[in-house]
Amino acid sequence: MNWKSFLLGAAAGFAAGIITKELLGPSGHASPEKVLADVKEKLKKSGQIYGSWIVMKPETYVKNDVEYEVYNGGITRNIDDKREQFEFVADAKTGTLLELNVRAAD
Repeated sequence: MNWKSFLLGAAAGFAAGIITKELLGPSGHASPEKVLADVKEKLKKSGQIYGSWIVMKPETYVKNDVEYEVYNGGITRNIDDKREQFEFVADAKTGTLLELNVRAAD
């Protein structure tokens, strides 16, 4: 094994570790801002986003007897001058959307 290959592999591994740490944040959780941006991106395909919110601190959530650390949030969007409100639950570690519910707009 030559030193160039070793150093290149070590540098690549170090860079991957830094990128992963930045994506997950200091607590091992996905950034709440990134989770919210991902949910907004999915919902804006069908209509303009009017407003959004997310709880920045993860909470415990149980679904089908499985316990998760999650972020709760909401999105409001307009479709044909009609407002729709959604509430969502996303896994705090991966950012995966676990639940999306439509609420009646006032």
